[in-house]
Amino acid sequence: MRPVHARYPFLAAAREAVDAADVDLVEVVASNDDVVERATERVEWAITDGTVGESHARPRVELLSYPVARVLVSLVDETICTRKYARAEAATAQERFTDEFSASSATALKSTDNDGLELQDLLAEFDLASAVRETEGGYRMAVGTYIDLAADQWGDEWRLVNRILDGGEVVLTRGDLLVLCKQAVRHRIEDGLPLAVPDAIAEKLEDEVAGIREVLADLDLTRDIDTVVPELFPPCMTALLDKVQKGEHLEHHSRFAIAAFLAGIGLTTDEIVELFEVNPGFGEDATRYQVDHIRGATSPTEYSTPSCATMQSYGDCVNKDDRCERISHPMAYYEGAIDDADEDELTDWREGNDTEASES
Repeated sequence: MRPVHARYPFLAAAREAVDAADVDLVEVVASNDDVVERATERVEWAITDGTVGESHARPRVELLSYPVARVLVSLVDETICTRKYARAEAATAQERFTDEFSASSATALKSTDNDGLELQDLLAEFDLASAVRETEGGYRMAVGTYIDLAADQWGDEWRLVNRILDGGEVVLTRGDLLVLCKQAVRHRIEDGLPLAVPDAIAEKLEDEVAGIREVLADLDLTRDIDTVVPELFPPCMTALLDKVQKGEHLEHHSRFAIAAFLAGIGLTTDEIVELFEVNPGFGEDATRYQVDHIRGATSPTEYSTPSCATMQSYGDCVNKDDRCERISHPMAYYEGAIDDADEDELTDWREGNDTEASES
């Protein structure tokens, strides 16, 4: 087990090193407290900080903590945990290989322990070598590969219409390429999760799983999803939005809930104000101020979407479905619905509006 395997445990070579060492995972979780502690730290830091924490001083402990962390994520079996964990592992990997790769060279320099990772090796690891070629001052990537890796990148700059496309290739900077490599890492880490975990391992990790669930329970689940697909909204928000669009009167707590939810999933203040224009007693200045207040633009606090418990207490929890029984927050509902949907079938509401505007 080499240091490079501990730094990049998602590599096929790292998995082969673990297999060659004939590691018994049941024995590891039963007798190696350092590995279990580091694995738990990886998951908890992923949830709360978006990283996997500091590496353990011993490469063997660091490497073995990765498969144990995947087991923990599988036992927790919550979409938000899996997603945050995969993103944190990928973000940590990107930070490491960005630092390791020379900024002034088209390839990568070996690290001081002569056990480093090269850019071409990383591309080959994810079958990207044939889809990426270096050009003067940057790189080009086959458009199909780009679409796959950039599909869930946030920001307009990643949309294909905003990129330079030439001869079936997308023009990239070195930084762009490394971000897309991060996405390839994330896809691999998410692949296969949750794992089927033997009872003998699950029983040994009950305390750790309970601790991770507590961390999740304390987590503010709102985040910048930046994808607006109304048909995937939780039933409570669908009902509130329906009332808004029908021009029905909403109580203050209901207006707050739907506005906070819409802001949390990426709608701008202008877009939310436009939705509320049909509502009785609409006043643009007052509505704009309220929305800006919710999102923290005119207040010291950025307000979160109310939890399911709060929605229930105000009578806004309606039309519960099966997913509602498994979550405790409207944002968790929406995030899970997006994760479970076919990406090719997801159409952002704003894109449809842009198309209608351009045709009118």
